[in-house]
Amino acid sequence: MKLVVCVKLVKILGDEVEFKPDGMDVDPDYLEAALNEWDACALEEALLIRERLGAAEVVAVTAGASGSEEALRRCLAMGADRAIRVESTAEDPLSTARELVAAVTPESPDLVLCGVQSSDSVQGSTGTALSELLGLPCVAVVKKLEWAGSGPATAHRELEGGLIDIVEVDTPAVLTIQTGINQPRYATLRAIKVAEQQEIVVIRGPSDGPPAYRIRRMFAPPKGHGAQMLEGGPDEIAKQIAGIIRERLK
Repeated sequence: MKLVVCVKLVKILGDEVEFKPDGMDVDPDYLEAALNEWDACALEEALLIRERLGAAEVVAVTAGASGSEEALRRCLAMGADRAIRVESTAEDPLSTARELVAAVTPESPDLVLCGVQSSDSVQGSTGTALSELLGLPCVAVVKKLEWAGSGPATAHRELEGGLIDIVEVDTPAVLTIQTGINQPRYATLRAIKVAEQQEIVVIRGPSDGPPAYRIRRMFAPPKGHGAQMLEGGPDEIAKQIAGIIRERLK
């Protein structure tokens, strides 16, 4: 049994933000890097499956430059068996999914786990795009997973309003994992040191196809003048709101 987990090293904003002179990205001095929270839960779920069923290999993969290996080191320290990095400059979800295919396909995994979204771009579409490119069924926003190691898996999907959708999906499949499904384990200092010495396989992706989107400009939105406080009873406040809307629509 083989479980592949797709992860990302995300950029975390500090309290202050400055942009590069060209306005196309945040100044790196104002950023920190960490393993994406949703991906950490996806990795933890793979590790729990391995512990429950045994005889499973957990492979962490990412697409990015050499600096993204920090996320893979974290995965190895948590307990992943192997790590693969696809050399890539892709930034949008579709291009990233294209690159990940190069690492996932040769592994012939029984399950592919991804985080629902990344905390820096919040697109929520890399996992579903990957499933389409791999030709595998996909279940998104999984909050609970029941699987015996072969055959169909039962996934509990989180819907809006707190509703849960229980679906059965044939495997192999791609699942996007929601936070709250588990509590990712901490890596011990010894495990972190061992992970620093483990080999990370680097491969080249296809690098074909145009990007799905391009960044035109990044900027901090202008500050407004604050909230307008309305006073009175419900009927009076409703009339005031209606008046404000009519005024703005002129």
